[in-house]
Amino acid sequence: MSKWDELIAKYAADLTEKCGMSVDADLLAKVTKGCGPAIYNSDASIVSASDKEEMERIKTNFLVRKLGLAPGASMEAGLEAAVDQYGRSNRHKYRAVFYYLLVKHFGRESVYS
Repeated sequence: MSKWDELIAKYAADLTEKCGMSVDADLLAKVTKGCGPAIYNSDASIVSASDKEEMERIKTNFLVRKLGLAPGASMEAGLEAAVDQYGRSNRHKYRAVFYYLLVKHFGRESVYS
């Protein structure tokens, strides 16, 4: 099993166990690929939801640039919903899983088709 396959399996397990979601494996693979080499870096592969600067970067770089969303209150609500769904007390929020939750929340699966 390659490192990529191991990560996808780990992310799918997180979505199922921690988020209580059924997984669209194709979408998860595309979102993970979109994260680039960050998934292989132990620090960059984790999202710190308590870091305001990181959340601003996610808004700017992912939600606005990648998903094409307009800045606003719904964006904040979406981030909060993703954090709540993944679990506020969960200190290891994988970036690919967090982005997957955001894609699903905002219904922007078409960006990855």
